[in-house]
Amino acid sequence: MGVNVTSIKTSSNGAWQGDNPLDFAFPLLIVQTTLILVLSRFLAFLLKPLRQPKVIAEIVGGILLGPSAFGRNKDYLHRIFPSWSMPILETVASIGLLFFLFLVGLELDLSSIRRTGKRAFGIALSGISLPFICGIGVAFVIRKTVEGADKVGFGQFLVFMGVALSITAFPVLARILAELKLLTTKLGEIAMAAAAFNDVAAWILLALAVALAGDGPGEQKSPLISVWVLLSGVAFVVFMMVVIRPAMKWVARRCSPERDVVDEAYICLTLAGVMVSGFMTDLIGIHSIFGAFIFGLTIPKEGEFAERLIERIEDFVSGLLLPLYFASSGLKTDVAKISGGRAWGLLMLVISTACAGKIIGTFAVALMFRMAVRESLALGVLMNTKGLVELIVLNIGKEKQ
Repeated sequence: MGVNVTSIKTSSNGAWQGDNPLDFAFPLLIVQTTLILVLSRFLAFLLKPLRQPKVIAEIVGGILLGPSAFGRNKDYLHRIFPSWSMPILETVASIGLLFFLFLVGLELDLSSIRRTGKRAFGIALSGISLPFICGIGVAFVIRKTVEGADKVGFGQFLVFMGVALSITAFPVLARILAELKLLTTKLGEIAMAAAAFNDVAAWILLALAVALAGDGPGEQKSPLISVWVLLSGVAFVVFMMVVIRPAMKWVARRCSPERDVVDEAYICLTLAGVMVSGFMTDLIGIHSIFGAFIFGLTIPKEGEFAERLIERIEDFVSGLLLPLYFASSGLKTDVAKISGGRAWGLLMLVISTACAGKIIGTFAVALMFRMAVRESLALGVLMNTKGLVELIVLNIGKEKQ
């Protein structure tokens, strides 16, 4: 049974009154969420002996639920994941994404960057420059071989490909280092600081790519608009650091174990601040997650306030909402579309270029800083960590066509 998008209702009157709950937004969202969580947790259990992170299970779960596997049965796909329901699922998932990037900013300690100094900066610079240049090279190949790729603006296509291949996943790297008990080692500190530099550079480049992209191919956009977007983004960051950061320091000082009621009010205001920051960057023309990330950076890391925020929202966001985002990425993926020698060849080219650029660039500069060969190679592999931010870049690219 088809559903008229203009007449979508939130909840049904129940089966006894002749309603099918799967034709209504909220009951269908419950079924989708439950299905995604059960499958992703089951896959995480199966992949645990291989020491794979949960995100892999969530993406694979989304791919299995989507058109690549179960979705080949059109009755199932149109009943459980109909096209009209996807914006609702993605909206809920995006709220989780917003708060996850806030948590990343909250956990990112800018002072650790100062301690490792020139070494981390040099490693980060090489770790993003070489794969970025390689990404531009891959972009030329793709423009000549993939039908329709040459219709996208030249500048934004090069920047987008460079960004997609050069990012290091800071939050995923942090978890890997924690699991391997490397977080407090010299190698771990350098990797974290270099990844932090890399992340900041990637966000700036991503903002540039989004500003250049506009709303899709064929759109004639004044370069002046891109300049305004970038200047507004810089002004937003300056405002957050100059005005909001001192305000958040004052809030953090006011919070203490004896002031539970006050704490509750401040935590609610902080959560509202995440949403407002996301709205402001979206208004500017940069993805809303950038605002949430910058707001996270303004929260003081010392004291109990940051700990209490993490404690309150981390499990709900990473356990319930974030898997929906990864799964929705999987649901958009149809592996069957990669067919023929050319398509598989391009896939291998992208993967090998991204990995080689990152590992070789980091390895070479680490050796220049007189690090041991084994440590330099380990650092190169660590900096090649991929994860959530890459998926965000690819999804933004898909949105902007």
